[in-house]
Amino acid sequence: MSDSGRAGAETGRGARVGEASGGTPAPAKASGAPGGGTGPNRMLPRLGGVVVVLAVLAGGIGWLFKDELFHPFGDVRACEGSDVRLPGVIRPGGAAIPAGASDIHYVTRNGSAEVTFVSSQIPDFLHRARILPDGAPLFDEKYGTKGVADDEIALPDGLCGPSLRGPVWTYRPTGATGAGISVTVERSPAVNDSFRVPARAVVTYHLP
Repeated sequence: MSDSGRAGAETGRGARVGEASGGTPAPAKASGAPGGGTGPNRMLPRLGGVVVVLAVLAGGIGWLFKDELFHPFGDVRACEGSDVRLPGVIRPGGAAIPAGASDIHYVTRNGSAEVTFVSSQIPDFLHRARILPDGAPLFDEKYGTKGVADDEIALPDGLCGPSLRGPVWTYRPTGATGAGISVTVERSPAVNDSFRVPARAVVTYHLP
C-alpha cells in the first residue's frame, strides 16, 4: 500500500475511535417517559394511597365519637326526638332508679319523660317512689292491673330499646302518693307473685 493510502486508513480508524469514546452522548429520557421520573402515571397511585389513609382515619374518628354524633345531647341513653336531657341519675317522682340498672333508655317530650331500664331491684324502687306501700303485695289490684301477656310488647312510641316480655303488670297510682307516675314491669311467667329477675320496667312521669 502506498504511503498516502496508509495515512488515509489510519485517519479513518482514528475518527471512528473518537466517535466511540468521545462522541456526543445519547439524549436522556424525559421525566414523564415510562420507567423514569415522577410523571402522572406514578403520582396517581400515591394520591390513591393518601385518599385511602384519610378515609381510614376519618372512619376511626367517627367510630370513636359515634355516641356523640348520633344521640341527642351526646347522651347514649337518649332516644331520637328527646327535647330535654335527663341527669346522670334519673329520678322519676324524686326516687332514683335502682343503682346498677342497665340498658337504660329515655325519651323526653312536652314536659314528660319515659324511661326504660333492666334491674333486679324494682320492688325497692316501687316502695321508694311511693308507688307501692310497704307491706302491700306486688300484685295488689288496689295499686295496679294485669297487662298484656304477649311474648313481646312494644315500648311506647318514641322510646327506644328492647321490647317488654309478657306478662306485665302496670302500676298507675291515682292518689297523692306516687301520683303522675306509671310503671310497667315484666312479671315472671313461672312464679305467679314475682317479677322476672332481672326485669325490664318502663316508667312514665312528668318532669319537674
